[in-house]
Amino acid sequence: MIASLKGELLQKSSDKVIVDVNGVGYEVFLSSASLQKLPIAGEEVFLHIHTSVREDSLTLFGFADMEEKEMFQLLINVSGVGPKLALTILSGIRPDALSRAISTRDIGRLTTVSGVGKKTAERLCLDLQDKVGFMLTLDEHDRDEIIAAAGDHGTTADVISALVNLGYPSIRAHQALAVVRKRILPEKFSALRVEELLRETLRSLA
Repeated sequence: MIASLKGELLQKSSDKVIVDVNGVGYEVFLSSASLQKLPIAGEEVFLHIHTSVREDSLTLFGFADMEEKEMFQLLINVSGVGPKLALTILSGIRPDALSRAISTRDIGRLTTVSGVGKKTAERLCLDLQDKVGFMLTLDEHDRDEIIAAAGDHGTTADVISALVNLGYPSIRAHQALAVVRKRILPEKFSALRVEELLRETLRSLA
C-alpha cells in the first residue's frame, strides 16, 4: 500500500498531479487546498498518500499535510461520502474548521460547503462528532472560556492535570474540554464534578 510519494512534480492540473518517482509517473488526485501548497512543475514534491483499491481500479489521493489525510480518511468512512466528495469537501473548508463545525453540529456552516446537503451534514455530525476533537485548534479565547466555565473550584485544572498524567498533551486536553463544553450547556458544564468531567472528556478523546 502506497503511503507517501517523494519525487519530481511533472504535471499539475486542476484536480491532480503526476509525480515522477525514479522514472515511474504516479497520477495523484488532490483537493484544491493541497494543490495550492505544491511547488511549480519541475521541483521536488512530497505527498502523503491514501491508496484506494477497488476490483477494477487503484487510485491515489494525495495530501500536502497529514492533517488533511486524516480528515479525508474519516470522511470516506461516512455513509454516502466517497473519495471524490471528500476531496470536494476539503477543497471548500480547512480540516480544523470542518472539525469545529462537526463537533458543534453547525449544520448551517457545513451546508455552505460544495456537495454537502443537509442530510450529508447530519450524517457527518452523527458519525464523526466524537472523532474529530483531536483536530480542533484552540485559541486563547476558547481556553479562557473553558477555564472561566469551571468557576473557582479548579475543576478544569484538575481534569487537565489528570489527562496530562494519563499521557495526553496539554493542548489535546484543552481541545477535548472545548468539545465537551460545546456539547453541554454552560451551567451544566460548570456544575460537573471532576470525575464526571473527566469521564466526558475521555469519551471525546476515544
